[in-house]
Amino acid sequence: MRVLFAVFFVAISFNAFSQTVAQELTIEGKQYYENNEYSEALQKLSQAIKVDEKYAVAYYVRGVIKKDLSDFQGALKDLNKAIELDNKLIDAYLERGNVKYGLQDFQGAIKDYSRCIDINANNIDAFYRRGQAKLQIESYNDAIKDCDKIIEMNAQNKDAYFLRGIIKVEYGMLEEGCADLSIAGEMGDLKAYEEIKKHCQNVQY
Repeated sequence: MRVLFAVFFVAISFNAFSQTVAQELTIEGKQYYENNEYSEALQKLSQAIKVDEKYAVAYYVRGVIKKDLSDFQGALKDLNKAIELDNKLIDAYLERGNVKYGLQDFQGAIKDYSRCIDINANNIDAFYRRGQAKLQIESYNDAIKDCDKIIEMNAQNKDAYFLRGIIKVEYGMLEEGCADLSIAGEMGDLKAYEEIKKHCQNVQY
């Protein structure tokens, strides 16, 4: 019995040690990534995964880097693994949604953004990105609702006003769309004025 307990204790200690090393390597990988040293970052993260193949965060960070390097299939593989290991890792869903969006899998992206919102109903980034994806599939009313939700949470979010303005203009709601673009412009979004010049010259708003 004592021998079994000792073996069990050693196994736990080894696992804890492996995870600590993996965490340290992942932190080093993040630092390289932030310094735009991608090759070194990927190397550190691969080392972290080799030390602890069940450390979800290492797969997540490596997936983000691969996405930034336009290795979308590699990014999907890593992000899928991160989610498999930790199905509450909200950032992994968000980034996987971004990868799918870049691959024009808008329905898949919407599912991932929705999962983010299921985990955290106040995730503004997920609402915004889902609104963009819904715009791409011409689900205008639902896209507007996502923007409404963002503005409800943060009335000073100029990006939400800009996106809602674009959606409404495309949907044919010119007056309301131009009004939203005007608000975004007043908040400092210079792109909004470019859109106003294109769409709102003869619109009363």
